[in-house]
Amino acid sequence: MAYRKTFQLLCGVAGGSAVLVVAAAAADSRGYFGGQSAGGSSRWSGLTVLRAAQPAWTPASHTPAPTGHAWDVNWDKRDPALLSNGKKKESSTEDPSTEQDNGKPKATRNILLIRHSQYNLSGNCDKERILTPLGREQAELTGQRLAALGLKYDVLIHSSMARATETANIISKHLSGVELVRCDLLREGAPIEPVPPVTHWKPDAVQYHEDGARIEAAFRRYIHRADPKQKEDSYEIIVCHANVIRYFVCRALQFPPEGWLRMGLNNGSITWLTIRPSGRVALRTLGDAGFMPPDKMTRT
Repeated sequence: MAYRKTFQLLCGVAGGSAVLVVAAAAADSRGYFGGQSAGGSSRWSGLTVLRAAQPAWTPASHTPAPTGHAWDVNWDKRDPALLSNGKKKESSTEDPSTEQDNGKPKATRNILLIRHSQYNLSGNCDKERILTPLGREQAELTGQRLAALGLKYDVLIHSSMARATETANIISKHLSGVELVRCDLLREGAPIEPVPPVTHWKPDAVQYHEDGARIEAAFRRYIHRADPKQKEDSYEIIVCHANVIRYFVCRALQFPPEGWLRMGLNNGSITWLTIRPSGRVALRTLGDAGFMPPDKMTRT
C-alpha cells in the first residue's frame, strides 16, 4: 500500500520520469533485478543499470557548437561609424555625434530577386534561348504576383541575357511606371566552385575566375544598405539567374559562398532580401513560387 501511494503521488507531481524511478526502486527492493542483499548497497543496482542505459544530457550534446566567423557589421563598407579601412571615423566638427547621426542610413532596402522564366534549352546562342510558351505564362504570373503585393517599386533591373530581358519586359507590363534598367554584370555564370562538387557541371578555372569577379561586382553594386540620403524604404526588383541569386543570398547572409549550389530555385520565383539601416540582413523568401499552379512550375 505504501508503494502504491508513493507511486500515485509522484505520478501527479513529477510525471513519467519519477514513475520510472519509483517503479524501478520497488522492483529492485523485491528482487526483480536480482537477489536482495542483506544491506542496502545493492538496492539501487537496478537504477544504476537504468541510468547507464540513458544518454547523459548536457547542453553541449544537444546544442551545435557555433561555427564560422562573427557577423561583420561593416560587410558592405557603408557603416557610417567606420571608415573603409575599418578604423573609427574622426569628426572635425564640435559635435561628432551630430555628424554621425546625420550620416546614418534611415531607410530599409527591399530587394526582390526574380529568376527568369523557363526558356529554350536547345538554343545554340543567347539570342535563341528565348522563353517557351510556358515561360511566358510564368512571367505573367510573376508580374501579377508582384503587382498584387501592392508595393511601390523603385526600379526593375535585369540581366542583359535574352531570357532575363524577356522575363523583365513581361513583368513590367504589370508594374506601370517602373523604370527598366539593363545590366551586363547580372548575366549568368559560375560564381565560385561549389562545395561539395557536382559531376554534371564542370566549368574550368578560367570561367570561375572571370565570372566570379563579375558576379561579385554585381553583388557589391546592388546588395548593400541604403544611402544616408535615402529617406523612405525602397523596393527594387532584379531579374536575373539562379546562380547569381544563390550567390547573392550566401554573400548577403554571410554564409560560405561556396554553398550556393545547395539551393534550388524555380523559374519565375521570388527571393526577397531585406537590408536594414544597421546593415542587418534578413531573407524573407527564398525561391517563392507558391503563387503558380503546380502544373506551371519548372526548374530549368
